[in-house]
Amino acid sequence: MFIIESYPLAVFFCFITMLCWGSWANTQKLASSSWRFELFYWDYVIGIVFLGLVFAFTLGNHGTEGRSFIDDLKQAGETNILSAFSGGIIFNAANILLCAAIAIAGMSVAFPVGIGLALVIGVIVNYIDHPLGNKVLLFGGVCLVVIAILLNAFAYRKMQSENKNPSSKGLILSVISGVLMGLFYKYVAASMFPDFTIPEVGKLSPYTAIVFFSGGILASNFLFNTVLMRRPFAGSPVSYKDYFSGGFKNHITGILGGIIWCIGMSFSIIASGKAGPAISYGLGQGATVVAAIWGIYVWKEFKGAKGVKIILSTMLACYIIGLILIIISH
Repeated sequence: MFIIESYPLAVFFCFITMLCWGSWANTQKLASSSWRFELFYWDYVIGIVFLGLVFAFTLGNHGTEGRSFIDDLKQAGETNILSAFSGGIIFNAANILLCAAIAIAGMSVAFPVGIGLALVIGVIVNYIDHPLGNKVLLFGGVCLVVIAILLNAFAYRKMQSENKNPSSKGLILSVISGVLMGLFYKYVAASMFPDFTIPEVGKLSPYTAIVFFSGGILASNFLFNTVLMRRPFAGSPVSYKDYFSGGFKNHITGILGGIIWCIGMSFSIIASGKAGPAISYGLGQGATVVAAIWGIYVWKEFKGAKGVKIILSTMLACYIIGLILIIISH
């Protein structure tokens, strides 16, 4: 299987993860004018499952290191399968709430608050399991991310008060999403053998873990998304008939969003073998900066709000400096 053998290359893969995780939601924004996010989300999940299988049968069978996908699948232990599968379920609960938050509050709020909180929790949880890196620099970066989250929430509340729209639903969904999002990665990491060059009996390769992880997303989506379709956070209920009446453009946009996200997830896990789960996950969650830039400067989600420009600029600066500290903490 394909394995990263140098730390600089691992960091590069983490940057690709950051770009993918910070940009996939643009597909939801593009589809939102004619396609509810609950319907979009089915295609998004299909895209994740599709690319997970493609990577498993290609990169998972490439080279002589590690263990090939099929061989790995045959010897996989039930505990590790369940761990990766559970990670998919937890992620799906978090991500579907994130999509709801994006639909209500926009990318520039849902990502900095939700994914920022996930970064903080994820770095701490993964560091406890695998304590790699300088903890002063690592947690110094985490503290700056916390400050950035608070600044973003303050800017959003300020904009709402100016627009006389006091609803906190978008923020609340972002926070719940972030708490769950910060927990899923450890379950996927726990299912894999830590040194990708030395396979362990019963443990999974990163490619096999992604397949079972995506299986958890797909299986749980029949529960989570069906409930949201019938009892949405905003708007009227939608049905499966609405989904199948969607056009090619609607469906392909969602599938593309899932593919983009899964590239990021796959690269993050592949990079974790060299960078360590805490740094790989933490740096990948720099997607908050990418998504915030999309939301603020491209989608103009804070357009017309007074007095938030300096707050948002400071928020982005805190994120960037925090991420730099996380990178150099290795």
